[in-house]
Amino acid sequence: MSLDAAAVELLGALAPVLGRLKARWYVFGAQAVNVWGTPRLSADVDATVQWNGNPSALIRELESAGLPGRIPLDDEFIRATRVLPLIHPKTKMPLDLVLAGPGPEEEFLDRAVSADVGGIVVPLISPEDLVVTKILAGRPKDVEDVRGILRKRRNELDLTRIRASLKNLEEGLGQSDLLRLFEQEIRAVP
Repeated sequence: MSLDAAAVELLGALAPVLGRLKARWYVFGAQAVNVWGTPRLSADVDATVQWNGNPSALIRELESAGLPGRIPLDDEFIRATRVLPLIHPKTKMPLDLVLAGPGPEEEFLDRAVSADVGGIVVPLISPEDLVVTKILAGRPKDVEDVRGILRKRRNELDLTRIRASLKNLEEGLGQSDLLRLFEQEIRAVP
């Protein structure tokens, strides 16, 4: 499945930079849904990167590749949000680059899947991990994304891994609704 031309062009600018820096990363969010589930419109790209160095060095590299910040990116903002809000000026498409933290994001990095999206090979969050992130977000559009992934890939998904990840998140977050929501969606999608 290919993405729209603007997303492909943005990823074509991002992938070489992160490759040169030997940074582990993956695309998630709506662009990953467009590959693993039912396509939907999105005006941005979301990606997570594992970066242990100084964020300022990463920002300089991204800026030199034509991906400047949408806002001034100071250390305080980066520490508080762990997000680099960038833009691809040629397409005007925003990029939210999340700095991976310990825990689930490290596991998601380990399970990322390389995929050709319009001629660019990029790491995507696995479909199972995408379902987990969408269940965790829990917004109506995220639940609809889960339904689309289940409709398209139900027979390919490792449901045991999804359930185990959701159970771990429930225990870590002190929640008890994630597995219930997932099971509800499994029953609702034939």
